[in-house]
Amino acid sequence: MNLYKGTWSKDAKGQRQFHTSIAISITAVIVFAISHSIFIAGAFAIFIAIFFAIALRKSHSKRTAAIEAACPELIDILISGVQSGLSLNESLIGLTSRGPEVLRPHFSAFREELFAYGDFNRALSQIQEVLSHPNTDLIFEALRISKALGGAELLNILRLLGNFIREDLTLRREIAVKHNWIRNSAHLSASAPWILLLLLSTQPTTAAAFSNFSGVSILIGGLGLTASAYLWMNKLSQMPIAHRVFSTSSEMNNFR
Repeated sequence: MNLYKGTWSKDAKGQRQFHTSIAISITAVIVFAISHSIFIAGAFAIFIAIFFAIALRKSHSKRTAAIEAACPELIDILISGVQSGLSLNESLIGLTSRGPEVLRPHFSAFREELFAYGDFNRALSQIQEVLSHPNTDLIFEALRISKALGGAELLNILRLLGNFIREDLTLRREIAVKHNWIRNSAHLSASAPWILLLLLSTQPTTAAAFSNFSGVSILIGGLGLTASAYLWMNKLSQMPIAHRVFSTSSEMNNFR
């Protein structure tokens, strides 16, 4: 019994694909109305498709960043719960209503898993594997050890862990801001030739020039170079992904 529903559900994917199809169709119609060239309109449609394909790939990294940003708040709420006299199970279940927004559905599933089987380690392993983030791994492993050996040092461990995660998050944000300046400038540079082509395509001679074999070859080559440049720029601007020291994949396989 798997109570978790991932972000990448079939309905969400279907909606993204539908919106992408609409954007591509509208772009093709507008460019064709301006240029009166099916080849230029097709090239712009493919250009928009490349842009959306890269944007959809980045939505997973946005989810990861949201989970990472929620970790300090998660630790603060756990510390507050433990200090108020709640048990570890009660503190975790309370996160379904007062935890970070991005994590509430996962802790709701944790609560259902815990009530269904009464196994703390099993429920914790489920949510740990679904989130699949190094910071949440550290938090859950600290909770697991505290549950097994007693919680005398749990508050100190959580405070130290919270300080470490905050410092790491602050540093990553500073680096990300610098990366974004460079990446946005590079994206504008990659888009500039296509904006110029759109402006020039209002002239009949331009549309005619890109309607023969040489013009189509130039369009195909330009699309290939643009796609390569976009992928390269996004690759260079990515932050290094922290390695997961704790993973419960083997444990999860035993549950299924």
